[in-house]
Amino acid sequence: MTEFLLRRFVRGYPDVSRPESRTACGNMAGAVGIVCNLLLCGFKFLAGIVTGSVAISADAVNNLSDASSSIITLLGFRMSAKPADAEHPYGHGRTEYLSGLAVSVMILLIGLELVKSSVEKILHPAPIEAGVLPVVILSVSILVKLWMAAFNRKLGRLIASPALEATAADSRNDVISTGAVLAATLLQMAFHWQLDGWMGLAVALFILYSGWGLVKDAIAPLLGQAPDPELVAHILEVTREYPGVLGIHDLIVHDYGPGRRFASLHVEMDAAGDVLRSHDIIDQIERRFLAQDGLHVIIHYDPIVTGDGQTAYARDYLARAVKSIDPRLTIHDLRMVPGHTHTNLIFDLVVPHDFEMPVCRLKAEVAALAKKENPHWECVMTVENSYT
Repeated sequence: MTEFLLRRFVRGYPDVSRPESRTACGNMAGAVGIVCNLLLCGFKFLAGIVTGSVAISADAVNNLSDASSSIITLLGFRMSAKPADAEHPYGHGRTEYLSGLAVSVMILLIGLELVKSSVEKILHPAPIEAGVLPVVILSVSILVKLWMAAFNRKLGRLIASPALEATAADSRNDVISTGAVLAATLLQMAFHWQLDGWMGLAVALFILYSGWGLVKDAIAPLLGQAPDPELVAHILEVTREYPGVLGIHDLIVHDYGPGRRFASLHVEMDAAGDVLRSHDIIDQIERRFLAQDGLHVIIHYDPIVTGDGQTAYARDYLARAVKSIDPRLTIHDLRMVPGHTHTNLIFDLVVPHDFEMPVCRLKAEVAALAKKENPHWECVMTVENSYT
C-alpha cells in the first residue's frame, strides 16, 4: 500500500531529492493521517458510548488529536516549502521542525488528559458493557495504526523528516495504548475484572514518557544541535580526496531545515602553490557538495608553509604533544616568527566543549611541552571550541 501511494502521488519517486517531491510526501502523509484518524475516532466513539468505557473513549479522543496533528504536519510541510524571501533568506524549512514540536506537545496534552480521566475511573469504578463490537473495532484500529506507524516511518526516513518520525512514534504509541484497552476489555469479558481505569493510567504514563522524548528531539535542531557525525565524516572525507588539500579545520554546519543545510570550513593548502589553481580546486569542492548533497559549502583558503623544515617540525611536534594531554585536541594555522632571544609559535588550539581543564592551565601545559622540546620556543596560542 505504501509503495502504491508513493508511486501514485509523488512524482519522480523513488527520487525524492527535489523539494517538490519532498513536499508531496509530506502532503500525502498528512492527508492519510487525517482520513484514517477521523474514521478510527468515529468508530471508537461509537464503541465507547456502547460500552461506557473511559479507556475506549479516551482512545477515540487520542485519534481525534492525531487527526489534528496530521493537519499541523500538512500545514508545516506546505509552509516549509515556501521559497526564501527578503525576511527569510535561508527559506522556511525550520517550520517543519516547529510542526514536529507541535505534534509532540499535543501528545503530552493527550497523556495528561488521559491521566485525569483514568484516575477518575479508578476512584469511581463502573463496569463496562463489553461485547463483540468494541473488540472488533479495537482490533482493526491496532492493524490500521501498525500500518500507519510503518508508513510514516518509511516516509520520515525517506525524506529525513523529524515531523513524520514523530508521527510514526505517535502511531506506535497508539498501537500500545489501544492494545492495552483491548486487553482490559477482554479481561472484563472473561473475568469481570475492572481494569479500565488502571489500564488507561498505564497507557497515559507511557504516552507522557514518549511525548517528552519527542519534545526534546524536536527542540534540539531549533536550538542548534551538533551536526550528524556521519555528515561531518562525509564532508571531511570528500574534501580530502581533492589534490592539494593538506588539512581541514573550523568546520561549522548550520541547519535551516531538512534539505537546507549550510557549512563552512577552512582548507589548508601549500602557500607556494599556484593561487589560481588552489582557488579552482576550492570551487570544485563547493560545487560538488551542492550538486550531489544539496549542501551549500563555503571554504576559506588557508595557505601554509610546507618548504620550511623548522615550521613543519614544530607543527608536527605540537600536534603530537597536545594529544598527549587529550587525544581530542588539535592545532592549526601554525606559523613561526623568529627573534633574537626566542621564536614565537603562533597557532590555534581546538578543544571539545566538554573539555574540563581550565584554559590557563591548558596553555601552561602546552607551553611547557614546547619548552621541553626547544627552550627558545614561546607559544602564542588561541584556544577555541570545536563545533563538530
